[in-house]
Amino acid sequence: MSVPKPNLYPPFNIVRLSHVELSVTDLAKSRAFYVDTLGLQVTAETADAIYLRAMEERGHHCLVLRLAKTAEAGHLGFKLYDTPDLAKAEAHFRAKGLPAEYVDVPHQSKTLRTRDLHGVPLEFYVAMEKLPAIHQQYELYRGVKPLRIDHFNCFSPDVDASVAFYNDIGFRVTEYTEDEDSKKLWAAWMHRKGGVHDMAFTNGRGPRLHHVAFWVPTPLNIIDLLDLMATTGWLKNIERGPGRHGISNAFFLYIRDPDGHRIEIYCSDYLTVDPDLDPIKWDLKDPQRQTLWGAPAPKSWFEEGSHFAGVVPRDAALKAQPIVAP
Repeated sequence: MSVPKPNLYPPFNIVRLSHVELSVTDLAKSRAFYVDTLGLQVTAETADAIYLRAMEERGHHCLVLRLAKTAEAGHLGFKLYDTPDLAKAEAHFRAKGLPAEYVDVPHQSKTLRTRDLHGVPLEFYVAMEKLPAIHQQYELYRGVKPLRIDHFNCFSPDVDASVAFYNDIGFRVTEYTEDEDSKKLWAAWMHRKGGVHDMAFTNGRGPRLHHVAFWVPTPLNIIDLLDLMATTGWLKNIERGPGRHGISNAFFLYIRDPDGHRIEIYCSDYLTVDPDLDPIKWDLKDPQRQTLWGAPAPKSWFEEGSHFAGVVPRDAALKAQPIVAP
């Protein structure tokens, strides 16, 4: 199946990805990882939650760490363009037979919660509490100097179906991996904000959250983070990289938080704002699709991910296998 033609006039207007909530089992350990090591900024803190933002972000949070008995992923959050888009989104999801309800979420305006076709929990809002700019408060920069949340990647049991669903609401494919034998999609990268992706899908048991990515200034910041993690007790939390992806051209590092949630540190992809941009196709058997240079991805990278709360994953229909590190 080839990728669908972009829907340039979707039923409602999504600006970009916005935030995610991760359930964690030890707030102190998670704080040490995300704040003291990665360098995210605390914007609010309660007995059972920590709200965080990156250095360029004006919204109240891009990540919420919520204390729980089980480590899981919550709703993936997206910002809409204007108030009428909220009602349009509600109508769209209801017409597809999907749940749609309004909820009160701290620091956000009226928020719509729903799910995609495989059960990934989604939430949409128009306005978030704004905070003063801190991007020139250089005394606050530490860790890997995270600038902003960049994208989500989810395991999907049917990538073709996921792409069709998100194409309907205006996400555009920038790059994709096709299995030449079945002609089915093994992975796809889709955007709203003009980078390579806000949302990506990887073939596998799902739906599960594969990773959340944060954009950093330069590859040297990633090297600095590796030195820091290797000497402050986080060496075993380094999973893959550093390296450069063929897909997206990004310089990357994958690390795991204290509960196993996967975080990508990411920079150097490219601009994709042209509405007639042709997506780039990759063969699943091409080793440079996943790693232009660097060590191949380990087995854990293809098999492990965070479960979404209340969602039971299922095996992928496509059984094709990419190159895995020995």
